Amino acid sequence: MIAAHPVDALRLIDEGAHAGIGGVLITLTGIERSSSRAIGTQMAVLADGRHVGSFSGGCIESAIIAEAIEVLAAGAPRQVRYGIGSPYIDVRLPCGGGIDLLFMPNPDRAAIADALARLDRREPATLQLGDHIQHYVPRLRLVTLGHGEDVLALVRLARVFGLDVEAYAPNDEGADVDGVLPLVSRTALPTLTGDAWTAFVFVFHDHDWEEFLLPQALGLRGFYYGAVGSPRTHQARLDALRAAGVPGPQVDALRGSIGLIPATRHPATLALSILAELVQHYEACAARNGWVGRSRELQP
Repeated sequence: MIAAHPVDALRLIDEGAHAGIGGVLITLTGIERSSSRAIGTQMAVLADGRHVGSFSGGCIESAIIAEAIEVLAAGAPRQVRYGIGSPYIDVRLPCGGGIDLLFMPNPDRAAIADALARLDRREPATLQLGDHIQHYVPRLRLVTLGHGEDVLALVRLARVFGLDVEAYAPNDEGADVDGVLPLVSRTALPTLTGDAWTAFVFVFHDHDWEEFLLPQALGLRGFYYGAVGSPRTHQARLDALRAAGVPGPQVDALRGSIGLIPATRHPATLALSILAELVQHYEACAARNGWVGRSRELQP
């Protein structure tokens, strides 16, 4: 994985608690001017020095770790300002802003376990941290079906980025490469499930594979549905779906010519283009529902 996922801080605290090692969960709760991280970003520090997450490009993390160890010894929550307006005049943020961090020593073990269990069930979760409520969403999940190197490049890049990936390719194409499962039927999808955090992507250049499988995928719950192909190909696809009786809202949800980089023809670039669009829509979808990067103060 390229960088820590928001839930990784919870998992480290939970891991430490099971091993009898104290830990501090640190949450970014306020920003003045600007910050390289969003409100709700978290970091975890254990008593043995292990830590995960960051609030800058590396300029304040050592100070935060030292503060966390001090907070753990004191045993009480602490709110600390770094950057502009901070009492620590030797700790500065390169952006010139200020951030407020909430240090919570040994947060409620049962509450963290419950939040992790909900996320593992692919349900949103909340965690009360003093006077703040922190929101978490399930990891972006990609279900992709397709041919050859294009689908393999998408699978590899998505896994490195940190997505949950389920991928299928026709079983006569060596579908066991990189954990890609065999697609044995042109008329019936494998047993698939969807949810509000799942994207369905078709990467077939032989579009005969889409005739029966695509309408079934559009009937599953998800936040994104897309298929590669030119604008002309996509219009023909939409016409075929309507002629097959697929409900209008499902047809309208399908995106064509997918990806943020137009008309790319290289597998790696296509994968990057599609992944960037998926992440963009995932974050926008979550933000509209008030879940991503949110930490709000409880009202009295």
